[in-house]
Amino acid sequence: MTEPICTCEDHGVFATDSEACPICGARGTVLLSGDRRRRLSKFTSGALRHFPDDAGLELDDRGWTEYDALVDAVGRKYEWATGEHVAAVIATDPKGRFERTRGDAAGNRTDTDLVRAAYGHSVDISLEPTESPVPDELYHGTAPENVASILGEGLQPMSRQHVHLSESREEARRVANRHTGDPVILIIDAAGMLADGNRIAKRGTETYTTDRVPPEYILEAKPE
Repeated sequence: MTEPICTCEDHGVFATDSEACPICGARGTVLLSGDRRRRLSKFTSGALRHFPDDAGLELDDRGWTEYDALVDAVGRKYEWATGEHVAAVIATDPKGRFERTRGDAAGNRTDTDLVRAAYGHSVDISLEPTESPVPDELYHGTAPENVASILGEGLQPMSRQHVHLSESREEARRVANRHTGDPVILIIDAAGMLADGNRIAKRGTETYTTDRVPPEYILEAKPE
């Protein structure tokens, strides 16, 4: 179940079922119910990753769009949604799905408030490399029936622009559980991929992306 978003007078927005500020312990005011938070997050992710045209958004070649345009798009979808709600969803997203900045596509600081999805795009954009360190091993969860083809052909991005890898087995399992009740966790030799010139970039809090994973870097598959 999605946690509601609350606000603390002294410490801003936070997400928790207890409604108690994690910093001071004071009871917060509910800003978004769990259901509304889930719906707003899902629409925002979709608009920035998959259907910007349908939402009335224009993305630049790095995936950025004006924050005010996103707020307008959200307001057209949900009459109860405000800029404060959108900002709270972005700020509290547990996976760091969104990025917000003041600048332009070249990284120059301006007064324009921009927002984008940090990863997961199916539309054609080009995310710049990141400098975050990459663990020696990463993980990918999949259904048992996919394992044989993956071990033979590697991991492909399918409908997304990139293959998504997880920092931990637990996160890979959570992702795979959306699609199968009996996930298999693939162990990826990320260190070997990097040493051989393949690019891996950290996106969000626990997600790493790469163009593809050739089969020789898939070390092991263990049923969970």
